[in-house]
Amino acid sequence: MANSRSTEQPAWQRNPVFEFFASLKLAVVLLAVMIVAAIAGTIYESSFDAKVARAYVYGAPWFNIWLVLLGANLACSALSRWPWRKHHTAFLITHLGIITLLFGSLIGRIWGIEGTITLFKGEPPTNRLLVNERQLRVHDIDGMVKGYPAEFLHHPPSPQHPRDLGLLASGARLQIVDYAPAIEGKLNPKPASDGGAPASAEASPGRPALHFNIATAMMNQHLDGWLLADDSQHGNFSMGLANIELKRGAVSVSSSNGRDDSPSRPLSESEAIPKDQAVELEESIFAFSKAPDEQIGHVAKGGSTGAKVRLLPPTNGNKGELAILLDGKESRIDVGANLGREIGIDDTLFTLKIRDYWPDFRIENGKPSSISDQPNNPAVLVTIRGRGVPAAASPDAHGTGKFATANPSIGGQMNATGGPPAMPVPGEETPNHLTLFIADDGTITYELASRKNGKSSGKIELNKPLPTGWADWQLIVDQTMPSALPHMDFIPIKSEQTTMSSSAAADLPDGVRVRVQQNGETFEQWAPAGWQIAIPTSPDATLVAYGWKTISLPIGLELLDFQVKRNEGSDSPAGFKSTLRVVTPDGETATGACWMNNPFSFPGAWWRTWTGLTYKISQASWNPDNLGQSTVQILRDPGWLLKWIGSLLVVIGVFMMFYLRPYRKQTEGEPITPSVPNEEVKREAPLVSAPVL
Repeated sequence: MANSRSTEQPAWQRNPVFEFFASLKLAVVLLAVMIVAAIAGTIYESSFDAKVARAYVYGAPWFNIWLVLLGANLACSALSRWPWRKHHTAFLITHLGIITLLFGSLIGRIWGIEGTITLFKGEPPTNRLLVNERQLRVHDIDGMVKGYPAEFLHHPPSPQHPRDLGLLASGARLQIVDYAPAIEGKLNPKPASDGGAPASAEASPGRPALHFNIATAMMNQHLDGWLLADDSQHGNFSMGLANIELKRGAVSVSSSNGRDDSPSRPLSESEAIPKDQAVELEESIFAFSKAPDEQIGHVAKGGSTGAKVRLLPPTNGNKGELAILLDGKESRIDVGANLGREIGIDDTLFTLKIRDYWPDFRIENGKPSSISDQPNNPAVLVTIRGRGVPAAASPDAHGTGKFATANPSIGGQMNATGGPPAMPVPGEETPNHLTLFIADDGTITYELASRKNGKSSGKIELNKPLPTGWADWQLIVDQTMPSALPHMDFIPIKSEQTTMSSSAAADLPDGVRVRVQQNGETFEQWAPAGWQIAIPTSPDATLVAYGWKTISLPIGLELLDFQVKRNEGSDSPAGFKSTLRVVTPDGETATGACWMNNPFSFPGAWWRTWTGLTYKISQASWNPDNLGQSTVQILRDPGWLLKWIGSLLVVIGVFMMFYLRPYRKQTEGEPITPSVPNEEVKREAPLVSAPVL
């Protein structure tokens, strides 16, 4: 019977190539590899991120080939049952569903679009979509902007094994010769007479510049940098709790040398509270082991608690102890045993939570960090909460105006107005501020504001230290330029070379080192992400930029409004919504809103939505510091409908096979195999007559 069945099959079904693609063995191998790949992709995604999983598995070329092979196997398996019978219906529907699902997935992977656009209120519509892929863009001398893939998750280029990108229009050869996961940019201005690259129109033709050093022996930290006068980008230097600024001119003499007590000055929260009224207080305090008198506080609610917090030096490998003076009583708390816990302060109505601890405290990019695990400069951040009278209004029970210290290790006495100097509230200028002025004749003067010493002003001589009053920080100006143009030096930060904290390094952009060879000359320069550099080729400079891949959409988006809904009784956001206008080159416009889990689609015709030929716009993120900014995600998947149809067909086919009796009959006949003797066919009959799905 098997031989007669085999002879009845069309010749194309007996073709060895067809038999190979229709074989059950191939299906088992394909499915087994896909299962292993799915497991590997899940591990990669959980251990690293989705981008790594896409690069090695889901977005790799071999995975697309594997999907095509699986589709071919399913199609040939279905065709091997030709001519089809009624009991083949469920089998065919299931296979057709899987093939349709795979086909829709391939269409979405190849022609789909997914990326983000950051919009700003008041700006014109934009169609530049950022895709989660790195790219090197070159503005060639022929006016063309060329993009080259620059993803380096594995096998990054090196000087010994550069990535060759080919020839440019000028005949120069372009290569990527190195990659760095973090690049630090430092301003190194050039004299205006030597040319340079103005960063913006406002920076041309040249501005006064000076170079300064600021150091602290107590924290064993040294910082330096250049400042350009009255430059919005390069005229400020932030140390986190202190700022340095450079302006043209000379210091202005002001009669005000303290706090503004004019009637128009708004009262602070603690000043507005009646002096004898107890309220809820909340205060955060920085304390430094090497600077016990330099604690820094920030009042979050009610007013200052009046607490004096000192971090005692670590001993025997511990993190040290906190010595807290509050309401005339002293308490000791072990830092290591209570880190992250909220505990009560003995004999008071207040609680204390140790929020963070840095064994080797440094300010990196304006943020507190630790550059090592050694207790070279311990610091701690605590939050104190409780109900009481704000310290600024608290009367001294002894009438002396001071609290006595209960322990000599705490030291001295504390003013009854007490508590640490306040940190600035959001949007308020930091109290520790140094403004430098440079006159046309090169004279340098300053205005200095310090929490510790108040305000002062004067003249600065080159190479002479200026005590700032910020702990033991001292500033030295060692170089000036009467007219300078901005120029950036980019320095790669390799993991084996840097002493920078991981959090600070994470804020730095990655970058590539570009090499251009032309007429026997070689030019090399680092290009950090988000920056554009100019390489001096002839006849004109070649502009190179490294960053996210951009795609021009056929639609433009404009942010009309951005709203943030707050939780009742607090400032925490409950949700945010963007109101957008979509424009097309034909002049068509549409207005819609998107918020979390509520996308806005354009065009809005139902048939476009059902076929996936629409742009789905979803709320992606927002900037709490700028409510005129919103980031939206754009998704377009032309294979969307096929994936849904395929999934539905699979469900229908499986249901028919298991629950509808007419379609549960076992498929008759033999699989496509070469003719064999009858005895072998009979011996193998139980095996070959097994149902095939």
